[in-house]
Amino acid sequence: QVRLVESGGGLVQAGGSLRLSCTASGIIFSYYDMGWYRQGPGKQRELVARLTAGGSMDYAGFVQGRFTISRDNAKSTLYLEMNSLIPEDTAVYSCSAVWGLRRFGGQGTQVTVSS
Repeated sequence: QVRLVESGGGLVQAGGSLRLSCTASGIIFSYYDMGWYRQGPGKQRELVARLTAGGSMDYAGFVQGRFTISRDNAKSTLYLEMNSLIPEDTAVYSCSAVWGLRRFGGQGTQVTVSS
């Protein structure tokens, strides 16, 4: 059974930092292109950052150098380091894993940024 479990969310003041983790099981993690998505209240789900199996990464424009995506294949874990958080970053953050036609997602972790 494939599972992607996010953790590390919480309540933080504007300007603060959080580190999200997504731990995978049931897949060969190193094969998969990984991504972080978010869905804010009343908003569409949007891509935050992607990190391919080969190490290529890209970020959404709103990240503006504040977030860093990384992965530890030995631990089957994807990370998102978030700094300089703003209230607009409030959302449920979830991870995804894609390899060919195989696509899996997690339930998400809530991030709330207070002003």
